[in-house]
Amino acid sequence: MTDLQLGLLVIGGLAVVAVLAYNRRQERAARRQAERAFGGSRHADVLLQEPQSRREPTFHAQGEAMPDERVDYIVELKLLRALAAASMLEPWRPVEQRFAARVSLSGSDGEGWRRISAGDPGYCTDLRAALQLVTRVGPVSEAELVEFRSAVETLAARIGAAVSAPEMRRALDAARELDRSCADCDVQVALHVLGVPAAQELGEQPFRVAPREDGLTLTLDVARTAEPGRAFQAMTRTARQLGGRLVDDNGNALDERTLAAIGAQLEAVRQTLADRGIEPGSALALRLFS
Repeated sequence: MTDLQLGLLVIGGLAVVAVLAYNRRQERAARRQAERAFGGSRHADVLLQEPQSRREPTFHAQGEAMPDERVDYIVELKLLRALAAASMLEPWRPVEQRFAARVSLSGSDGEGWRRISAGDPGYCTDLRAALQLVTRVGPVSEAELVEFRSAVETLAARIGAAVSAPEMRRALDAARELDRSCADCDVQVALHVLGVPAAQELGEQPFRVAPREDGLTLTLDVARTAEPGRAFQAMTRTARQLGGRLVDDNGNALDERTLAAIGAQLEAVRQTLADRGIEPGSALALRLFS
């Protein structure tokens, strides 16, 4: 094989990453356009959820993750007197029904913060109401943030609490900057293994496995995967062990040199996220790339 042919294979491998990153950005844009078309807001459809129940998030570890000022707009409420934590849920419910899993309510009695849930036996002197500013859909709009803050201020007046909140313009600017960074790192890599049975059980893997007419597709969601470099190695190792022909989206064969080039690109993505304090696969990353 000539150097020119090898170079073309490497370029093709890098295109796997570039095309998938481009597709992800297009998906983000399409989601935003759809939301604007259907009313310009992300109101929860109250006809599709139980009015008295929390709609749990669809991404792993969100329920356990505490609000983070890099991702959330956090309003602090100082209670005039200690109140039962569970009693906060009723005045909080309208906020939660409006924004669903993007909001959280935490409480503290001076011994540390915890997410408030039904049946919480403790008391709170401080609360934190948080709205997640960025997801794969994009950043929240100014109107949404104004609505959230207004709703929390109404809650504070109802329970008798002093409110302290960040400046909204600065929070929106930071959210848009973070969203741009996340869009550039929102990469999935797909390897197609041709000529193998589509119905195979590969066990638990750090990548997704999907059947296709002529084999299998292995896909790695980089930002949502811990140690994506090692996960990519596991994915390529599995692809080789299956024994079929390994190709990219265009049907071009992928050799070791091309796969190594893709791995280097994934390390660059990981480093970009790490520079912003976001470890792929972490609770923070799972929230951002939900």
